[in-house]
Amino acid sequence: MRSILHCDLNNFFASVEMLKRPELRNVPMAVSGDPNKRHGIILAKNQVAKKYGIYTPETVYSALKKCPKLVLVKPHYEEYKKYSILVNNIYRKYTDKVEKFGIDESFLDVTESINIFGSPYEIAYKIKEEIKAKYNLTISVGVSFNKAFAKLGSDLKKPDAITVLDENNYKEKIYDLPVEMLLYVGKNTQQKLNKMGIKTIGDLANSNKYRIVKHLGKLGEQIYKYANGLDDERVKYYYEKEERKSISKGITFQSDISDIKSLEKEFNKLASSVSYTLRNLKMKTSVVSIVLRNSDFSTISRQKKIEYTSNFDDIVRNVIELFNEYYVPETKIRYICVALSGLKSNNENEQIDLFNIEENNNKNVKKDNAALAMDKLKSIYGDKIDYGSAIEIKTSK
Repeated sequence: MRSILHCDLNNFFASVEMLKRPELRNVPMAVSGDPNKRHGIILAKNQVAKKYGIYTPETVYSALKKCPKLVLVKPHYEEYKKYSILVNNIYRKYTDKVEKFGIDESFLDVTESINIFGSPYEIAYKIKEEIKAKYNLTISVGVSFNKAFAKLGSDLKKPDAITVLDENNYKEKIYDLPVEMLLYVGKNTQQKLNKMGIKTIGDLANSNKYRIVKHLGKLGEQIYKYANGLDDERVKYYYEKEERKSISKGITFQSDISDIKSLEKEFNKLASSVSYTLRNLKMKTSVVSIVLRNSDFSTISRQKKIEYTSNFDDIVRNVIELFNEYYVPETKIRYICVALSGLKSNNENEQIDLFNIEENNNKNVKKDNAALAMDKLKSIYGDKIDYGSAIEIKTSK
């Protein structure tokens, strides 16, 4: 039987900010995005703010209505990253199977550590107290025999707590809980399950598996297994590389945009960003996608299969073509996104056109050299460098 921990740093962003400014501990405080922009939301809050009913991720506007004296602090991501690494280094003292699940959460497989450090509960307690003593941060820990229940356990009691869900008690402790508390049951999935009469984790566990799969597909099978304690997914090693499946970049505009040229310019910037990331990863893409979200929040998502490439001009050309094909003129747009998928490493073999090999090689070399030159500039000057400023984009309009 495996022994899995899920360790969750409590109110992580807010807790790190209070390390720098202890006076914030006794006032309602939240880390937030820019309140002057529409994407200003609450990213984290302290325990005092929680008493006012403030939650993440609600809008700053809503939070201030509940608590006009709420102190808003801008995020400092480099600090959060620093403490995340320090805390994960503590986890790694107890096992080399430490899988990060975001900046503030990690799974630990301590099955092989029990003979050295004690029972799973004792290991969880030692980790919790060491983090508190060294960094004045608290964690909640779920202890179970699989990842899904360990994650659920850490959510059941916060802050600074340990919850054990074992084979003998998990039905008693979780089967009456709302189904949305289960890992990967989001709002849309919850609504579909509720329409099927499934409102608790116990309802899901005792449902007909094939009915769930019929309505929810592969996700349905996965959450059905989770509810029945059948999750056998392993905990990865700390330095194990996750296979990259996609790269994306989006932007929410401060005010809606309907001008075609302005939207093309914004898509150009996003294509620049994702193509730069693609080349840094030494990968190529074969699928380009765009997302357009209107002012009424209706969303259009379209994609296009292309030949493998990492070149900006190939990517942006297809992005602009997709945009021109599916954008309805004068529609007000609040959000756009560019995504690349169908990725593969540059060193993987690809099919070559033998009849045009010399011509293709010359074209590719020129494109690659241009891209490398621009990448060099971007690495020095950052987002001030816009690939599109050096390339004329021809559109169909």
